[in-house]
Amino acid sequence: MQPIISCREVYKSFNGGTLFKKKKPVRALVDINFDVRSGECFGLIGPNGSGKSTLIRILSTLLFPDKGQAYVCGMDVVKKPYRVRPLISRVSVDAAFFKKLSAWENLRYSARLYGVPLKLAKERALDVLAELGFPTKRFNDSMEDLSRGMQQKVAVARALINRPLVLLLDEPTTGLDPRSKREVEAYIQRLKSQTELTIFLTTHDMYEAEHLCDRVAIIDKGRIVALDTPKRLKRILARKRGTNRVSLEDVFLELTHKEWVEDVEEDETDKKD
Repeated sequence: MQPIISCREVYKSFNGGTLFKKKKPVRALVDINFDVRSGECFGLIGPNGSGKSTLIRILSTLLFPDKGQAYVCGMDVVKKPYRVRPLISRVSVDAAFFKKLSAWENLRYSARLYGVPLKLAKERALDVLAELGFPTKRFNDSMEDLSRGMQQKVAVARALINRPLVLLLDEPTTGLDPRSKREVEAYIQRLKSQTELTIFLTTHDMYEAEHLCDRVAIIDKGRIVALDTPKRLKRILARKRGTNRVSLEDVFLELTHKEWVEDVEEDETDKKD
């Protein structure tokens, strides 16, 4: 079966320095290779500056790789971006909205872009928001009056309004309060179990990666250093250490040789996107 997402030797760099002071280019992605199967929830975890958001932006056709090929639903994201875009949706760590407009007005705008009838769009949006615990009475409130958690729930509803085949989630729960975080994670779990949607998730949360993802790739300095199921990755490290008490965070620290720091800010590589 053809993979839904596929990367082959993907390489991406950014020019360093300023107009007056040049530096060596920053290598964001180096020789990225992986496949994602239909209906799979695939996780990408890595330190700040490792290239996570760069890769997800390439898959969403917002950036082009310098070398290599990336495919979504069998189509090259560089050669056929306009055919890829109707099949995907993306939720970022800091989703952009028209802040003066209401939640429904923002959703209605997106529905028109995708050609989704407004009545159907409203039904879909309300269904998703209800499952996420979004209060219906806030549906017509302006986005600037909604909490960060409520805004992210609207972002999830917006991403699903066109019924995409691929959902790209770029740290969707970072910075959320515990209740909103749990509600978003529970909804992702329901999408996994009840639909054929393929999910590509970047996250800083090891618990989230382990419990939501069928497989995870660990990326460090732009390179994928491990790719397998969370269970197998832990088993490999457990054998190496001679113990059964190994977490996915232990695997992460072992492979990246970095202290784990939870950071809600964009990393330096991501800012260059």
